[in-house]
Amino acid sequence: MVFKSAAMRCVSALLLARTRNFSTSTIARFAKTEATQFIPQVNRSPASPMRRTITWLQALHAREEGRPASITAYAKAGDLNKPPEILERTMDDSYTTINLPFKQDEWLLDAYVNSSGRLRIGQIFQDLDALAGVIAYKHCAPAEPTIVTASVDRISLLKRLTVLEDVELSGNVTWTGRSSMEITIKARTVPDSDVFLTANFTFVARHPITGKSFPINKLVCRNDAERQIFERAESYNAAKKRAAKSGGLLTSPPNAEEAEIIHAMWLRQRAYEDPNSGLELPAGVLLMKDSMMQSTMLMQPQYRNRHFMIFGGYLLRQTFELAYCCAAAFSHGQPHFISLDQTTFRSPVPVGSVLYLTAAVAYTHHQPKSATGSPAGTFVQVRVDSTVRDIEHGTAEDSGSFTYTYFVENKKVSVLPVSYTEAMGYLQGRRNAIESRSFGDELRGLEVLENAVTE
Repeated sequence: MVFKSAAMRCVSALLLARTRNFSTSTIARFAKTEATQFIPQVNRSPASPMRRTITWLQALHAREEGRPASITAYAKAGDLNKPPEILERTMDDSYTTINLPFKQDEWLLDAYVNSSGRLRIGQIFQDLDALAGVIAYKHCAPAEPTIVTASVDRISLLKRLTVLEDVELSGNVTWTGRSSMEITIKARTVPDSDVFLTANFTFVARHPITGKSFPINKLVCRNDAERQIFERAESYNAAKKRAAKSGGLLTSPPNAEEAEIIHAMWLRQRAYEDPNSGLELPAGVLLMKDSMMQSTMLMQPQYRNRHFMIFGGYLLRQTFELAYCCAAAFSHGQPHFISLDQTTFRSPVPVGSVLYLTAAVAYTHHQPKSATGSPAGTFVQVRVDSTVRDIEHGTAEDSGSFTYTYFVENKKVSVLPVSYTEAMGYLQGRRNAIESRSFGDELRGLEVLENAVTE
């Protein structure tokens, strides 16, 4: 897929025409020519959430008339009460790639760079989620269930890009259950094929009419390498289910080590508040409540998926960029993205709803300069909680939490929780950090196997 930026060229053409005092008809020809090039590109994008069968106005009119907005050809042709035929699929069957030729298209690159001239990771997040959706539908074919992002299990930046190169995104299904599947995606530079980012998504299939779980095609492994990848994903999925059932800190108190950490923090915080202690809050220590940032957005139809909900990639970009702002304001430095830990989408975000995002630093860890040359700095973990509100009914739902980890070089900063709720958030962040390190080791150990399968 090649994203075009004809919309920008259209605006540039109009401005150029006006500055040269071209006639109204000439300006109209500029606009018509560029608009003709621009509109089809959006619809042809193979990994875009814009691949829709009807416009938003058509969907809106259907809703007002009380009829389904869109039913897939599969749903129209078959008996919806009849179980679908379960077929066997290999990892190669769902393998899909997208090319982003930044060096060949300066306007494409312009849409992907941040204010520092580096790759805008949040924009890549949108493409990752959209590509994962394409892969999921490809695996389920010829059936066309409703497929939604259940969770982002992890996104890891393996290395920072110091030079902007062409990028290829590629991925495939690596595990299936009855109605769920794991999709692994890698981002690599071209032509050296150097992997710099990996992502794991879990998608679930639902019946297009009833909304109940929908059985999907079975993934079959053809060799030992594929079997190890499948078993890793299966083990991780089982661990997620156990963790969800255990409830974590919601159902069990902190262990002895964690209790000692929180008690030490509480004593330190009391000393800072005591005017007779002679201690003041150090310049590099910030109260957790003072790190908080919020954002409120109206959800517009341009960011909907084919099921008329806001697609997950847009939410990833919005939460990532708010988390970045939070980490930057907290550290007074330039945060470098490290990873997105497991994120579960708890409820869909409808078009027309209001999305509230709240970000706060949950955990910090200082790293001294290592003997191998790794720079000193601070790992800053930011948690973003999202709530969606229905304007018409006034109801609000928790739509998910997102945990991002950044590294800020040459900065030694710490977050200090004060309330018990903040302390529990700090401990959860610490647990996430420990789990992320062990997951990263496992991920690097399997990288050779996954490259053997997908290349």
